[in-house]
Amino acid sequence: MDTSDFMIALLQIIWIDILLSGDNALVIALACRSLPPKQQKIGVFLGTAAAIVLRVLFAVIIAYLLAIPYLKIIGGALLFWIAIKLMLPTEEEEQAEHAGTSAGLWGVVRTIVIADAVMSLDNVIAIAAASHGNTVLLILGLAISIPLIVFGSTLILKAIERLPALVYAGAGLLGYIAAEVILTDPSIHSHVTESLPVLTGTAPFVAALGVMTAGFLMARNINRRRAVVETDPA
Repeated sequence: MDTSDFMIALLQIIWIDILLSGDNALVIALACRSLPPKQQKIGVFLGTAAAIVLRVLFAVIIAYLLAIPYLKIIGGALLFWIAIKLMLPTEEEEQAEHAGTSAGLWGVVRTIVIADAVMSLDNVIAIAAASHGNTVLLILGLAISIPLIVFGSTLILKAIERLPALVYAGAGLLGYIAAEVILTDPSIHSHVTESLPVLTGTAPFVAALGVMTAGFLMARNINRRRAVVETDPA
């Protein structure tokens, strides 16, 4: 690969990263919103680093991973739960806010890693294709994308602080992505496209609505129980 081809391929990877970094930034922002302000920057950095490492790793073994039946179904189910969990006011989040311990930080990073692992399965196909098998080019392009994810996560965090309702919209988007991941699992993909093609267009929207509804109802129940405990601690 000569210099001009290398630069063209690098620009292609950077552009792909710009397009694909939105969902990673969203997960990082939603997960980090529960952290104390001082730990949010650390969470964003660690979450971004995890996203990049996962993309590099998956790009190397993506052909093998995508051929494993039921892997995407399991991953999509995990992403559904993460999407709902990110809407819930948990005890761990409250403790992290008041105590500022590292337990909350590493719990957030763990959530980010799991969600990124699920979403990166499809995303890295485009990146791996653009790199034409050049590992140096792949890693360089992904490294350049780091500030894009950091900036995107920080921007989304600030938006959520001003408009908390965006949390539900973000969780709904994760539910949409989770449904898409499940529908492309090799164990059911051909059956869905041939026998139930309507699911391809409708299932992600139904999943998004379901995640938002479930998260809202569960969060409301948790807040009601806490209100009862606070007013009647005995």
